[in-house]
Amino acid sequence: MIRVLIAEDVHLFRSGLVALLDGEPDISVAGTVERGAKLVPAARGGDPQVALIDIDLTDMDGFTAAGLLQEQFPDCGVIIMAGQCRKGDLRRAVAAGAAGFLLKDASPADLVDAIRRVARGERVIDADVAFAELGGRRADSPLTPREVEVLKAAAEGCTVGEIAQRLYLASGTVSNYLSRILTKIDARTRVEAVAIAKERGWLWPDQG
Repeated sequence: MIRVLIAEDVHLFRSGLVALLDGEPDISVAGTVERGAKLVPAARGGDPQVALIDIDLTDMDGFTAAGLLQEQFPDCGVIIMAGQCRKGDLRRAVAAGAAGFLLKDASPADLVDAIRRVARGERVIDADVAFAELGGRRADSPLTPREVEVLKAAAEGCTVGEIAQRLYLASGTVSNYLSRILTKIDARTRVEAVAIAKERGWLWPDQG
């Protein structure tokens, strides 16, 4: 029996996964969590062989969650689930130790097959994701290296003061950087700027 742990913050989708997997004769759901911070504790109690992890959990991204799980449970195969193809996501998933990457619109049969294959130690990559990684082009970033550093720190939840301390800048300078970033990428808030930069692959230029 393949024990599967599910990390998904959308209740309806999470419930659908449980219903699907519980209907398979060789698969059982070892547990479900809606936040990345609950993943490792749930794994301790459920001893899963495979973990399905949403790429965008409420408290952290799926790559971070996958990395934390792999540190504690290296034998648990991780499958990252994403709603869309984004340049750089596959490389980040592999770097986090994931064995699979699937889009959420994959068929139930494909998902079940992926779980079985990962449980056997194989790797599974959605064809659309592979083509996006190999053939997709990332728009040139309008951000300077320093602006990228500032936005990366903001993406981690740092305040203006914390960013200033980390990068050895004055708080006013950091505020000016953030203001320029919002203007350059046409974002209204820091959260929106981070989301846009992540989607376009600008926060990890070394992975494009």
